[in-house]
Amino acid sequence: MKLESNGVAFSYPGRDVLKDVTFTFEGPQLVAILGPNGVGKSTLIHCIDRILRPTKGTVMIDDRDTMDMKMKEMAKTVGYVPYASSDTFPMSVVDAVLLGRHPHSNWRSTRKDVAIVYDILKRMGIDDLAKCQFNELSAGQHQKAMLARGLVQEPEILLLDEPTANLDVKHQLGVTKLLRDLTRERKMLTVMICHDLNIASKYADSIIMMKDGTIFAAGSAEDVITRENIETVYDVKCRIIDDGGRPHVILQDGTL
Repeated sequence: MKLESNGVAFSYPGRDVLKDVTFTFEGPQLVAILGPNGVGKSTLIHCIDRILRPTKGTVMIDDRDTMDMKMKEMAKTVGYVPYASSDTFPMSVVDAVLLGRHPHSNWRSTRKDVAIVYDILKRMGIDDLAKCQFNELSAGQHQKAMLARGLVQEPEILLLDEPTANLDVKHQLGVTKLLRDLTRERKMLTVMICHDLNIASKYADSIIMMKDGTIFAAGSAEDVITRENIETVYDVKCRIIDDGGRPHVILQDGTL
C-alpha cells in the first residue's frame, strides 16, 4: 500500500494552511506527524481521507487519485480516528465499535464481525467494558474505544489524529506500541499525529515534522529528531541523548 501527497495545498478564505506538501510512504510502517499547534497536521489528515478537498495537488493511493475512488472503496481502504468524537448515543461499547465494521458488512453484523470486535477490545485492554454504555465512558476509555472502532475496520491505511490524547503515560506507551505491532501484523500503513516527541521517536518508523504548513523535515527518528530541528520548529532549547539507538529529547528551561 502506497500513499502519496503531491504538492498538496489547502486554504481557507484569507488563510493558507498547507503549502506544497509532498511525500511518499509505503506500508507496512508507522508514520508520525509532528509539529506545533496550528501548522496544518489535522488539515493534512483531512485532505488524505477526503474530509477536505485540497486546493491544489493530489493525494494518491497506489497511484490512484483518491478523488476518483468511490466512497465505499475509500471506507474499506482508509480508516480514520478523529482527535475527539461527539458520539453521545446510548449504545454499548460493542455496538459502538461494531460501527467500524460497516464498510465490510450489510445491515446485520456477522459472527465474524463480533469476533473481530472482541479480539480488538481485548488487545486494547477494554474487553471488560464491552457491555458498558459508550456515552458513560471516561475520556481515556472513550479514546480507546474510538481506536478500537478504527482498528476493526481493518483498513490498509489507518489515519489517527492524536490517538493517545486523554491517556496517561502508561497507556500512551501501551497504545502506541500496540499500534506499531498491529501495523506490522496487518501490513498496514498507519499515519498518526503525535505531540510527544519521545513516543514518536521510540515507536515510529518514519517521521514528518511540519512547520508553517509544509514539511520541514522527514525521515527516520535519527534524521528528524535533532536539536537543530526542534529548536527551529518548536522554539525551545533541548538536548538529545541516545536511548537504545533512538534519539530522546530532554527539554531545557526557556525558549530561544
